[in-house]
Amino acid sequence: MDSALRLSLHPVPDRRAVVDGAWWPYSRDATAELPDLIAAVDQRLQRTTLLVRVHPEEWRRIPRRIPARGRQVRIEWFRHAGPQMIVLSFTSGEPVALLVIPPETAVGPAEAALKLTVRNTADLTHDAIFALVPVPPDPALRATADGSAHRGNEGGSVIGQETRLSTRLPT
Repeated sequence: MDSALRLSLHPVPDRRAVVDGAWWPYSRDATAELPDLIAAVDQRLQRTTLLVRVHPEEWRRIPRRIPARGRQVRIEWFRHAGPQMIVLSFTSGEPVALLVIPPETAVGPAEAALKLTVRNTADLTHDAIFALVPVPPDPALRATADGSAHRGNEGGSVIGQETRLSTRLPT
């Protein structure tokens, strides 16, 4: 685990696992956070990241490209996976999926989630990881009396979900 970057990455990604590691960014500012993540993943896996996919509702200041060691890495949005995921694709090899631990998460639960994701998680679902390590929901998302969740700062809502952590990944 890289404690300065707050990244845990399984050295040999397991295609059966839901995630290949976890990342606990310091903020939700994609422009500020992604360059260091790209550099660390490239170095650790000895690969060259070409594309990063992020959930647009979880990040601010999402650029179309980010400079990285003499190249431009494309940034794309995706909505088909859980909002707390980020996926890096490379020139060769399988993509890497990382669980994004919300920046506002307390140290104890965040470090536990970082450690859990580098163990054998092939039998765990995305929801099971959060169940084992309770990461508090985003404070910007507040539950209402009808059980739906509303973003306090954006006026949008997620109907039929108690929190943003209940989104499942496709199987």
